[in-house]
Amino acid sequence: MEFGQASQTYSLNKSTYINLRWIGIIGQFITINSVKFIFDFEFNYIIANIIILAGAFSNLFLIFIYKKTNLSNRSAFNFLLIDIIQLTALLYLSGGILNPFAIFLLIPSVFASSSLDIKTNIFLISFTVISIIFLTFYHEHLPAPLESVTNIYLYYSIPLALIVALLFLNFFALSFGKESNLRKEALDKIQEVISKEHELVSLGGQAAAAAHSLGTPLSTIKIISHELFEQFKNDKDIKKDVELLVSQVERCNEILKRLTLNPTVEDEFIDKDLSLYDYVKEIVVSFKEISNKTFDIDVEQNANSFDVRKSIEIVYGIRNFIGNANKFAKNNIYIVVKSDSETSEITIEDDGPGFPKDILNKIGEPYIKSLKSSDKSKSGLGLGIFIGKTLLEKNNAKLLFRNSETRGGAEIKIEWKNKNLINI
Repeated sequence: MEFGQASQTYSLNKSTYINLRWIGIIGQFITINSVKFIFDFEFNYIIANIIILAGAFSNLFLIFIYKKTNLSNRSAFNFLLIDIIQLTALLYLSGGILNPFAIFLLIPSVFASSSLDIKTNIFLISFTVISIIFLTFYHEHLPAPLESVTNIYLYYSIPLALIVALLFLNFFALSFGKESNLRKEALDKIQEVISKEHELVSLGGQAAAAAHSLGTPLSTIKIISHELFEQFKNDKDIKKDVELLVSQVERCNEILKRLTLNPTVEDEFIDKDLSLYDYVKEIVVSFKEISNKTFDIDVEQNANSFDVRKSIEIVYGIRNFIGNANKFAKNNIYIVVKSDSETSEITIEDDGPGFPKDILNKIGEPYIKSLKSSDKSKSGLGLGIFIGKTLLEKNNAKLLFRNSETRGGAEIKIEWKNKNLINI
């Protein structure tokens, strides 16, 4: 992996990061303006406030423009680097390394160490060290009006900075620990789902083997029963018993026929290479049997041009999102399968209420709930979507969650690079 390259393994939770940034930005604003207007220190507080404002705008970008629920390794590195540069600039204007709040230069590296890869950590630590050395030799002094004010500032600001840093780091640790526990619980459920899927496949194989073993003795019984029927066809009592025997043998054979469907040959939907369209079609067929909703599938001609190796994870992931659309749709579910020479994608839309706006940016996290939903059955969207998202991302998919501009309901787009889809 190249430095800064996005990874599915390394990521930073966006919501936690945004909250911590707001705390830092508000704290910077209060500190800078308190030093200026309460202690009457002389420094360029206008530029300092502009730097703080730039940090606020970058946070707003994360909220409204950056739609993913987690920051990729590359994105997290970029924003953490911005944080270091912003804080270095503020410290340069306000006393450099002698400023007690210089301890906050360590915070971005702490974030990186908990969530990002080793190369990103090393680079951010190195940049932090360079910033510390720079601020040691280059900075603007904070001339105080009176020596007594300076002494008060130093005596009180240092312990205050340490206390704030302690609270800041503890808030991060608690948030990170909570997220880790939720993800562990959700991942345990994923393992349970996959395990049950494999058990079903295993049971199917055992049933097929048992059916095959029973085939020979049943064939023998069938032959003998037909011979007995011919031999005793004139005897009404015996004939009736033989007819019953023949009918029961035929019934057993019909049962065995269903059991002996070879999972790898005769059943089109078990362990067989399928096109992306066939994946969707077979899943939709299973929902049509239990749903009164209308399923509209649109497929481009070349979307059916290559087969993909059967994957339980892909099947469950797609089934999960189609099932979610079926649950919340009023009447219709719209599915589009597209592919070109480079990528393939599945778009699932419904005409339901859509994702609640207050959790739209958090879709894909475990156990999220909308505070605005009046229907408790619709308020919890987290675990099922998280499981589906995780299983598909495990198979190199990228997912986008939004509300449809044309249908009004929820829209989920699943995209693969063709090379990754073929090599699953």
